[in-house]
Amino acid sequence: MAYEEVLKAVFPLLEGVDLASCMAVCKQWKDIARDDYFWKCICAKRWPSICKQPNPPTVTYYKLYQTFYRRQQRRTLPPPKLSFDDLEFFIDIWTEDRLIFSEVVPGPVLQTGIKVPPPGICDVLRFHLEGPEFKMRQAVKPRFTIPLSQTVSVSVLVARKDSNTVACIINKSMFEYIDRTAYRAMAFDFLEFSPVHPFISGARAWFSLLFNEDGNEGVIDVFGIEMDFCDTANSKEEVLWLLDMLDWK
Repeated sequence: MAYEEVLKAVFPLLEGVDLASCMAVCKQWKDIARDDYFWKCICAKRWPSICKQPNPPTVTYYKLYQTFYRRQQRRTLPPPKLSFDDLEFFIDIWTEDRLIFSEVVPGPVLQTGIKVPPPGICDVLRFHLEGPEFKMRQAVKPRFTIPLSQTVSVSVLVARKDSNTVACIINKSMFEYIDRTAYRAMAFDFLEFSPVHPFISGARAWFSLLFNEDGNEGVIDVFGIEMDFCDTANSKEEVLWLLDMLDWK
């Protein structure tokens, strides 16, 4: 086969990113790879029905791929309108009907997190604490113990200093999932968003108790608390945008 024929046989088998890279090799490769037949082959893998009509719905299949491939790229968020300096979190934890933890936690404290994990925690939990995802954490002082036989629940409200409003994040949710291998007890609740965002739903707030074994069977020793929105937001900026959309009263 001639050199040019080899390229024409290989190019239809490539993914779009690879074919675009071939266009940067030299002018000859670019001229061959711009053939819209190759881009039609690529579009047919992603959107088979769009290739059933005789002409592409845009100027070329190359243009079609460029347009919608770009939309899959992660967009940079503009700076959030909200700051952790504007926030205060009201956190209450109960066992049965007894209040065991009740604090007003400033936003910057949760943002800073737990700088130095306590000694003796397991490797799985240490790896979790050192992970790249943004999570809000606070060390519990004094630490408290919880018998696993008791029902434990949590509520979290958040207040904005900039607008003097309050929103609910978690409303008396139970810690129904206890991961003894990762040393976390977890509760969640679905967020309630402002009516100006009617199509946002399904985002959850997760609240975790970080613990060590107490030494007594069935008792956990809680050394920290953690809250995140990992279903939806994994960076500080994403979390602030999410909080800004809550149903503030």
